[in-house]
Amino acid sequence: MSEGWDEGAAGVLRLPSGRLVRGRGLRHGLDPTAVPPTYGLYLLGKRPPEVPWDTRWLKWPDFWLPRDRADARKVLTATWGRAADSGERVEVACGGGRGRTGTALACLAVLDGVPPEEAVEFVRRNYDRHAVETPWQRTYVRRFEEGAGPGS
Repeated sequence: MSEGWDEGAAGVLRLPSGRLVRGRGLRHGLDPTAVPPTYGLYLLGKRPPEVPWDTRWLKWPDFWLPRDRADARKVLTATWGRAADSGERVEVACGGGRGRTGTALACLAVLDGVPPEEAVEFVRRNYDRHAVETPWQRTYVRRFEEGAGPGS
């Protein structure tokens, strides 16, 4: 079994339950000295490149919301569950690591018990102050607890 994330590593977010999840921007590349994830959830409009760890692709265009919100809820719930394993290194990433990644991290925070109306601020305070970039992403997080978000 592998070891989990170092809490002090770049992009690592500690959820209230103690789960650690790393957010990252794929356009920046993975530092060759960085510890790789054991599982990656990639939020992109097109299929991500192949990597040597377990992955899941969620079709999610830049600045928008997931194409299939019911599937997104299932995938985010499963990702949150994987982060409970202290040996898993769960990574959530999009192109820039802020909008879609921040939105997904805020949804993980809701699953972890953060009130939906506080989840965006929680992620901005603990991950990236520019996370969750659009009004519809903020609305998606606020409504995440109710089901699959707006428009579903």
